[in-house]
Amino acid sequence: MIPRYQKVLFVILLIAALGMGFKLWQLRDRAHKRLLTGQTIAPTAAPVVAPAEQATLVVANDLDNSLMPQMHSLPLPADRGARARAILGKLLDLYAAPESTHEIPGGAASVDQVFLVPAQRAKDPGDELAVVNLTGTFAASHPAGLETESLTVLSICATLRANFPNIKEVRFLVDGVDRPTLAGHADLTRTYLTSDAAPMEGTRP
Repeated sequence: MIPRYQKVLFVILLIAALGMGFKLWQLRDRAHKRLLTGQTIAPTAAPVVAPAEQATLVVANDLDNSLMPQMHSLPLPADRGARARAILGKLLDLYAAPESTHEIPGGAASVDQVFLVPAQRAKDPGDELAVVNLTGTFAASHPAGLETESLTVLSICATLRANFPNIKEVRFLVDGVDRPTLAGHADLTRTYLTSDAAPMEGTRP
């Protein structure tokens, strides 16, 4: 025989559970209606497209181990770090193209982030250090060889210098951490001076 107090307690709990269930159903129904109303009246926002601007890409050529500036028009965001990432992404897109003069797979997705901070050996207050964070996939798939790796590093440094005169130094990370070399040869533990990455004179279309 079930004691009377247990029956009363059971009834109270059952009523409370039913009440809570009904309340939750009402809240869910209201939220669903608000969502549908918002979808009906909310205007469709046009995607924000950055305006196209001229950028200088300093492109490596494996045939003569040269660096040659090229002018390209591409959409560039206002934020300087994002701008630098977009420019380097375009450079690596060129290297991933079938007709590339410096064949490297990966393309724009190989540049994860670019951070701009005060230069370590600043001569002027506005001098900057660019920290280029590359992906591990890019480093793993990069062709090995001192000349090939050095051309990649120098072309990145020279491209940053051509578009951001205040960038005097460049450091490289891979997946957010220090890495000894790019693909076994080019030193990534050092800070590169952009002045050491001056391209040859002339511009190709």
